[in-house]
Amino acid sequence: MASGVFLLFFLYIFGRTIPATKKRNPSQHTSDKSANIQSILASSKQKLTNSQQEHLRSLENSIVRGDVKEQQIKVYHQLASFWKDSAHSLVPYAYYIGEAAKLENSEKSLTFAAQFYLEGLPGQTDPAQKKWMASEAKELFEKALTLNPNNDSLKVGLGSCYLFGNISETPMEGIRIIREVADRDPDNMYAQLMLGLGGILSGQLDKAIERLLVVAAKQPANIEVKLMLAEAYERKGDKRNAMKWYEDGKELIKDPDMLKEIDHRIKLLKN
Repeated sequence: MASGVFLLFFLYIFGRTIPATKKRNPSQHTSDKSANIQSILASSKQKLTNSQQEHLRSLENSIVRGDVKEQQIKVYHQLASFWKDSAHSLVPYAYYIGEAAKLENSEKSLTFAAQFYLEGLPGQTDPAQKKWMASEAKELFEKALTLNPNNDSLKVGLGSCYLFGNISETPMEGIRIIREVADRDPDNMYAQLMLGLGGILSGQLDKAIERLLVVAAKQPANIEVKLMLAEAYERKGDKRNAMKWYEDGKELIKDPDMLKEIDHRIKLLKN
């Protein structure tokens, strides 16, 4: 994953409430998916108050009792709201909105849940949890694409799961999916942005910079592309351009900790 300020940007937005998973015994034979989400939920529950745990158990029991799809969807949304608004824990929230979306099977709900997982991937430092999140996002994007096979944003999202999540032994599969969109529609800035990030991750810095400059010209207020460009130039050893893009990025950042880190990065580049 990209290092430096670009990664820090995602950590500040998504990483603060993502709990680490506990290590599993290798002798366990439960599926990776079920074992992972259960460990995530167990870890998150430990941080709840007694009254919150009691309320949560009541909601969870409602799922077991519910035999009507609409009732299950309602409870999943209630659980999602609990984890987001009361517990302030975003991974369990993502899980339950994803489960609700699978039952609802609408393009809108599937896309929302998939995108929420995807946006959290760069800030996730636990490899097992990252792979699980990427797999969940991939499944949701694929279900949405079944409903709307011509949606290029969904295709780029699907390809991005491979970039961020290490869910395949052939990570270039993600690049292939995204490049098909970009080649057909060069003005698709989402595809260009993700290909630029793919170039950073694979060390193809010149190609990454070329694509990211296109996005920066079209979207001058896009903080992500500015920090990606700074990252790419810094990795390339081009200190002058790295400092330029860090300075440009600073103009759009309000978080004082982020600004402090960027100033520190610029200071190091000046030496």
